[in-house]
Amino acid sequence: MRDTEEALFRTVHGIAGRFAGQPVPVVMDVLLRDLPKAPGLEVTEIRKIAEEISVGRDPSGL
Repeated sequence: MRDTEEALFRTVHGIAGRFAGQPVPVVMDVLLRDLPKAPGLEVTEIRKIAEEISVGRDPSGL
C-alpha cells in the first residue's frame, strides 16, 4: 500500500510541475492517463487534484 501511495504522490508532483496553471480539463486528462490505479481513488478526488494543479498548487505535499 505504501508503494502505491508514494507512486501516486510522485506522479501528482510531476504533473503539478509540468501542468500548473493549465485548464482543469487538460490536467484531468493527464491525471486520468498517468496516475497509477489505486483502490479508492475516485474521479471526484482526481478532479479536486486537477483543480489544485490548475491554480498552480502542488497537492502532493512533496
